[in-house]
Amino acid sequence: MYSHRLIFSISILILYSCKQQPKHEEIALVETVEKTPFTASEVIEYKNFESKYVDTRHVEVFLPTGYDATSKEKYKVLYMHDGQNVFNAKTSYTGIDWGVDEAIDSLLGIQKIKKTIVVAPWNTVKKRFSEYMPKAPAALTSSPEAKATLKENTGYDDLYSDAYLKFLVEELKPFIDKTYNVSTKREDTSIMGSSMGGLISLYAICSYPEVFGAAGCVSTHWPVPVLGEAYIGTLPNTLPDPSTHKIYFDFGTKGYDAQYEPFQSHVDSIMSAKGYTEGSNWITKKFEGADHNEKSWNDRVHIPLEFLLQ
Repeated sequence: MYSHRLIFSISILILYSCKQQPKHEEIALVETVEKTPFTASEVIEYKNFESKYVDTRHVEVFLPTGYDATSKEKYKVLYMHDGQNVFNAKTSYTGIDWGVDEAIDSLLGIQKIKKTIVVAPWNTVKKRFSEYMPKAPAALTSSPEAKATLKENTGYDDLYSDAYLKFLVEELKPFIDKTYNVSTKREDTSIMGSSMGGLISLYAICSYPEVFGAAGCVSTHWPVPVLGEAYIGTLPNTLPDPSTHKIYFDFGTKGYDAQYEPFQSHVDSIMSAKGYTEGSNWITKKFEGADHNEKSWNDRVHIPLEFLLQ
């Protein structure tokens, strides 16, 4: 159905090319997932959603089958990065999407998760790395050397992850809270992404622990030269309270994912030392044979969804 693929190389900054987004248009119905006797699930697209913090971008919102705007039961909200990939194969770089819309509806149908809507802002392609790479530690990422390397590799001399999170928390979330029948509670607000999207999801729950109660970090791209290990080094002091938060990690064994296990093991040791209990408020899973692409993430997306949204 709906999806998108991130392709990046491992040199210090990760770039890929894609067409520019179209200019502003109002809300549009993108897709109806299935026909039912009651309200069908749907994906709503807000084109060129404006922000004072970051570049405009499309934002897609998935409403599950039976969504009820008047229900006393408030819906959970899951924010997902790389919105091109999440629902629509036609906008995916690989032609395969995550299938999050079908997965949410299926999990709701068998009562494995609470009622949830999914909010998926698109990335802006050229600034994807700069928006998703945590700006931590600030002393390193703001140094003249780092800025010069960033400029050489990405065309930008700074990281915009703090600005991107402000967009999510101060602009997009208030809009969603006002527009849809959703809970505003921390325990009902989750964030998830893959690869660099895994990094920014972890950074989000660490930076805004009062906003996000759970984070899903799928195929987290830890081995960014210099910056990746430096960010891991900040986690002992920035991970949120394990009594009120939960975090999901996973990785495969093929492609970029083949590099991740030693980094993830280090992070797991930090999680344990922080007081997280694996299998309870924290999960790390290894998927043999899984690659770094939407097909692999589509195959297992129900696992982090159930953990985050149960």
